[in-house]
Amino acid sequence: MSGRYTVWGSMSDCSVQLQPAFVLHGRNYRETSIIVDLLTRDFGRISLLAKGVRKSRSRTAGLLQPFVPLLVSYAGKAELKTLTQVEMAPPAISLQGMSLYCGLYVNELVDAFLHKHDPHPEVFDDFRQCLLDLSTQVSLDQILRSFEIRLLEHTGYGLQLHHEVDHDCAIRAGLRYRYSPGVGAQVQQDGAFSGAMLIALRSGRLESAQMRAEAKTLLRSVLDYHLAGKPLKSRKLLAQLVKNRQCTSCE
Repeated sequence: MSGRYTVWGSMSDCSVQLQPAFVLHGRNYRETSIIVDLLTRDFGRISLLAKGVRKSRSRTAGLLQPFVPLLVSYAGKAELKTLTQVEMAPPAISLQGMSLYCGLYVNELVDAFLHKHDPHPEVFDDFRQCLLDLSTQVSLDQILRSFEIRLLEHTGYGLQLHHEVDHDCAIRAGLRYRYSPGVGAQVQQDGAFSGAMLIALRSGRLESAQMRAEAKTLLRSVLDYHLAGKPLKSRKLLAQLVKNRQCTSCE
């Protein structure tokens, strides 16, 4: 989706029209309003005051939900701008079952990694495509790993998956490696990760269950390193689903 929008004035006193956005989460404000946190395509993460949307006659509250593609307009002089218009943008996205839980995880991951008012149009586009892919309920593992890798790349924490750290050569399929975040892959006889998986991860083609398990372990360790101990609530939910043998894709 192209960024079809208009901006008038400075960023402290501005009016933005028809900005592509997704709701990340919201919280009640006073008696009838909410403050909604959005991922926008061209302005990054922002917070808007949605006045009166908790009134019984409001039609806006039903739109301000996660995973709904939106076009939002807002204006104001204060740091917290006011939502002036919201409408759905095509195509509609429907997440059900495990796809919904994985969507909650992706939502929280984006919220944790991106700073407010720091535009990442490529992350927005990847987020939108990830939700569309999740809605097919096919290959959830590969969809999530692909999104995680690209999120790390776009935020400056990309994985080093081409060369060995301690040798001037490409990663070799027949060897085992350990992987240190911020450093890269180092040959280790009993390493947790196969060279074949690291090579496959570059293209997102994790064909075997073993490769997918290794990739999930690797990405989780790297994400946790950069999150610096910040917990993800969605992981607790997913861990419970795993315990109940309902999901193995994104815990």
